[in-house]
Amino acid sequence: MKKAMAILLAAVLALACTACGGSKNGETKDRLAQIKEKGYIELCTEPYFAPYEYVDPNKSGEDQYQGMDIEVARYIADKIGVDLKITALDFTAVLAGVADGKYDFAISAIAYAPSRAEAMRLSDVYYSSNTGYGFIVRTEDVDKYNDLDSLKDAVVITQSGSVQEALYNQYINGACKEFKLVANMTDGYLAVAEGKADVCICSTASAQLYADANGGMSIPDYRFKVDPNMNGTCVAMPMEGTESLAELVNQCIAELKENGQTDIWYSEYEEQAAALGIE
Repeated sequence: MKKAMAILLAAVLALACTACGGSKNGETKDRLAQIKEKGYIELCTEPYFAPYEYVDPNKSGEDQYQGMDIEVARYIADKIGVDLKITALDFTAVLAGVADGKYDFAISAIAYAPSRAEAMRLSDVYYSSNTGYGFIVRTEDVDKYNDLDSLKDAVVITQSGSVQEALYNQYINGACKEFKLVANMTDGYLAVAEGKADVCICSTASAQLYADANGGMSIPDYRFKVDPNMNGTCVAMPMEGTESLAELVNQCIAELKENGQTDIWYSEYEEQAAALGIE
């Protein structure tokens, strides 16, 4: 009896391992086929970066998530013919979740970076901004903190896991009074506004929206030198089993860019977020 039970247990464990691996005969199962089979595609995003994505306080459930990125995700889901399921996370969890294959894709103002391209599959760029990366400071400090050398006496802050953190590590790396990390970029802007930090390393396009909405904040002229691809945002997918999904996503991006739809959505949600008082 014990021998029979041991054999049965081994068989069950073998089946369980095959199921967990999501593969058969050592082959990774196609992610797009899995999405069609379950009837939905799961998006992970950090919804605090208007107009890319934000929470509309007048809506509830998944309808509360608004922004250009959400529209791109809906377009992809409609193209596949499945529902869209949205999971809101902090930004580091978004990157980790998609890299680990926990979610089908991530759309969260994710800029291209070589390190990201090694950890996850990145789509073609669906929206580009030529304003680049720089600082946001209190207006009275706009001439005080206007280049890298001026940061030696500054408390610098930015979002954990972001391209901006990578820029800090590359260009500053300790050459400032203090460095802080926060979970989302809005917290970084707020820290500067409240005097808890002096400089927030940021996407200047997003930071300008915050400055326009709140006053008392300005963007110095300094810009980091970066790969031009880093000024564009991509859809991120797990690396394994997503070749066909990536092909479909890039097809969607080509259609949207041909019609100028992402530019239209950006402007539309920029206006809507401003009307709601959302930075």
